[in-house]
Amino acid sequence: MTSATRNDVPVALEGDGLELRVKPLGGGMSIGYLTLPQGTDMGPALKGMPDDACQCPHWGYVLKGRIRVRTAGGEETYEAGQAYYWSPGHVPVVEEDCELVEFSPTEEFEKVIDHVVSQTGG
Repeated sequence: MTSATRNDVPVALEGDGLELRVKPLGGGMSIGYLTLPQGTDMGPALKGMPDDACQCPHWGYVLKGRIRVRTAGGEETYEAGQAYYWSPGHVPVVEEDCELVEFSPTEEFEKVIDHVVSQTGG
């Protein structure tokens, strides 16, 4: 069994107020701690992925703020106190400074992080 606190998880991506900490926990899943400033639109960083969207599923919880997620089927907004599941094919847009905790398949998430780093210089 494994556990992780936010400060024990290494930073995978940071800049302009955004911080992503990721660590494999076991069972093919990773924990992610995200801090995202208002106005963050992941669309440009996801350009070039299939459908120009994140292709990794995420299960998570919004600790703080509000985030809108665009998909081919429409948009949905999530706020502090809500748990969520985002299927592959989503683009997050931060409406209010956010803090999230999420669980994602490690291999798929690493591909997305690598793509975002290559797009943004991470």
